[in-house]
Amino acid sequence: MGIYEELQARGLIAQVTDEPEIRELINKGGARFYIGFDPTADSLHVGHFMALCLMKRLQMAGNKPVVLIGGGTGYIGDPSGRTDMRSMMTPETIEHNCDCFKKQMERFIEFGEDKAIMLNNADWLLKLNYIDLLREVGACFSVNNMLRAECYKQRMEKGLSFLEFNYMIMQAYDFYYMHNNYGVNMQFGGNDQWSNMLAGTELIRRKSFDEETKESDDAYAMTITLLLNSEGKKMGKTVGGAVWLDPNKTSPFDFYQYWRNVDDADVMKCIRMLTFLSLDEIEDMEKWDDSRINEKKEILAYELTELVHGKEEADKAKETARALFSGQGDDANMPTTELNASDVPAEGMNIIDLLSACSLVPSKGEARRLIQQGGVSVDGEKISAIDEIISKDALTNGVKIKKGKKVFHKAVIK
Repeated sequence: MGIYEELQARGLIAQVTDEPEIRELINKGGARFYIGFDPTADSLHVGHFMALCLMKRLQMAGNKPVVLIGGGTGYIGDPSGRTDMRSMMTPETIEHNCDCFKKQMERFIEFGEDKAIMLNNADWLLKLNYIDLLREVGACFSVNNMLRAECYKQRMEKGLSFLEFNYMIMQAYDFYYMHNNYGVNMQFGGNDQWSNMLAGTELIRRKSFDEETKESDDAYAMTITLLLNSEGKKMGKTVGGAVWLDPNKTSPFDFYQYWRNVDDADVMKCIRMLTFLSLDEIEDMEKWDDSRINEKKEILAYELTELVHGKEEADKAKETARALFSGQGDDANMPTTELNASDVPAEGMNIIDLLSACSLVPSKGEARRLIQQGGVSVDGEKISAIDEIISKDALTNGVKIKKGKKVFHKAVIK
């Protein structure tokens, strides 16, 4: 089985431009492919996870990855899948976020001579002359076709800025530039990027067309299946926001617990799409009795935590989770919020304020509802009143909060 067939079997391929050619190219290790990452935050998150795993799989099969950091497109913002305009970032923020991405990607991709390379489109986009761009590239785009693209449809009702309208042209130009200067012949991306990716292949075709031979350069595109749960919603969100790959933003334990707690209906899909277990192992797991569902979840959580944070952190997360859910309560590696003593009143802290301070609820209203439904315990005692006060002495020693059946958190005054 070639890598293309494996990607199909894992359910990772959504759309391709030229299937026979792409199949042969990546199975023979002949793809010089790129995936772009706009630096909209200082950490990658679970939404990037599929792309990183795909790059790793393709590199293992002999293909050459090009990681494109959107230091230039980050000035514009991708409107794909959004109903509002992204906030504008400063050059300093964009540069900082790019640096953070590089460090995290090295856990997945092997960089070096004749291996993976990392590029920043700021190196060419910020040098473009507007008139030259219009003459060289603008003439290749049909506004009518652009307005029909899926990536713009959601924004048309509320208003699409001319700034964002240019994003497709910028992404297409990236592909064209890297094709000419780095030999990139394929682009991968999320399925919501299909229109932008087709724009790139078409730009290369038109700009490289030879009137004498009637031929043009080969350039291909493949989209990756979006990681959706059984309800059709994107995975990777919690009460506190995105599930980050940075351990300082989402602890290894919280990362582990996110995957340990996925819905039963999503477990095997995640194992198949995200882990590096063999397809034979996965097929055997699919035959397991339903009573082993928690074993499957534990395998999923451990495999992905080890991939992102390493074996030591995965072992700690697994041991901590087992201890907590067995009732032994070893909180050595439990996620912890350190409170400033000056922020805690002398009489103690209201339970609603404490839940908010620990980012365990999205709002105080949700905290009240959770308490009234009996979903909060502190040091093993269920909280029944929304005006319950947790004493300052208790917080000084550290208290263990349990939210629902699966979320544990420690709060302590530092």
